[in-house]
Amino acid sequence: MPTTETLERFIARVEANAHAEACEEFYTVNSTMQENQSAPRVGRDAHVANERKVLARARTVSSTCVRPVFVSGDRVVIRWIFRFEWLDGKVMQMEELAYQRWEGEQIAEETFFYDPAQRVPQKPQA
Repeated sequence: MPTTETLERFIARVEANAHAEACEEFYTVNSTMQENQSAPRVGRDAHVANERKVLARARTVSSTCVRPVFVSGDRVVIRWIFRFEWLDGKVMQMEELAYQRWEGEQIAEETFFYDPAQRVPQKPQA
């Protein structure tokens, strides 16, 4: 079960848009990360690589934790809002719930739940 201090440090890293670094610091070596019902990515290195790949396509990213954060034993639910401005000028805003299982102070399993229609980039509004 993560301490409140650990959860706050994790949230702060993500809100600082240090997504890859958050994976390096807060996920177990063999952790899994799953998008909705897709096959999970396995391993911290795969999570880091995926985050770097996504962020390389973005001009700017805004990451916001919408509180409260729900904690029950080793289970944590965080509501996130992410806004991406892609290199081509299109924007995408996503709201998701991250359902996590922690082993001590690290995330062992995480599943993201969101409406996949949000993943379609839009032209910026004038």
